[in-house]
Amino acid sequence: MNRKAFVLAVVLLIFGSGSFSVFAQRPAETVASVPALNDFHEVIYKIWHEAWPNKDAAMLQKLLPDVEKGIASVAAAPLPGILRDKKETWNEGVRKLQSAGADYRAAVETKDDAKLLAAAEALHSRFEGLMRVVRPALKELDEFHVVLYMLYHHYLPKNDTENIRKSAAEMTQKMAALNQAKLPERMIDKDHNFQVARGILSQAVAALEGAVQSNDARAIKDAVEAVHARYQALEKVF
Repeated sequence: MNRKAFVLAVVLLIFGSGSFSVFAQRPAETVASVPALNDFHEVIYKIWHEAWPNKDAAMLQKLLPDVEKGIASVAAAPLPGILRDKKETWNEGVRKLQSAGADYRAAVETKDDAKLLAAAEALHSRFEGLMRVVRPALKELDEFHVVLYMLYHHYLPKNDTENIRKSAAEMTQKMAALNQAKLPERMIDKDHNFQVARGILSQAVAALEGAVQSNDARAIKDAVEAVHARYQALEKVF
C-alpha cells in the first residue's frame, strides 16, 4: 500500500466509509481536521515505517529539512472553529512537537545515531498526540458535535428561531445514534464514564426539545447551554 492510499485508509477508518462524503461536504469550520498535520503525515510515514524500523540513520538525517518544514507548518496552522475548545491542549501538543524536532536536529548535528533513533520515535509519539487532539473519538460523537457547534456558535447568538428548531430536532436524531454507539476495544476502560456522561447528555438533549416546544427564549438558551456543557463533559472522558 502506498502512502496516499494509507492516509486515505486512515481517514476512512476514523470517519467511516459511509460518512466520508458527508465529511467532505461540511462547512470547513465544522471539519475536525488540520491539513498541515495531515500533510506532515507523509514525513512521519517515511520515518516510522521506513527509516526507523530499518535503523536507517542516514535516511533520518536526510529527512531533517522535511521534518522542520512540517513542524513549522503545523505550528502556524489555525484550528478549525469546531476544535476551539481544544486550543490549549493543541498548543501544548505543538510545543512538545517542536521540542521533539529540536532534539531530532541536535541528534543529526552530533551524528549520534542512537539519539537520532530515539528522537525519531519521540517525534512520532508527539505527532500521534496531536492526531488524538484532532481525531473525533467516535463518528457519532463527531456528527452530534457538528449540529451542536452550528447551534451554539451561530444560530443561538443570532436568535435564528427556524434553525434553532431544526438543530434541536436533528440533535435528537444524532443523540439516538450516539446512544447506540459502542466504544472501540482500545477505549473499553473508559466505557463506564462514557455511559454515565452520555446518559446525562441525552437527558439534556431531551430537555432542549421540550424547551424549543415551549417557545420560551430564556428556557431555550439555558437548555442549549446545558447541552453544550454536558457535551464538553462527555468529550473530556476521552
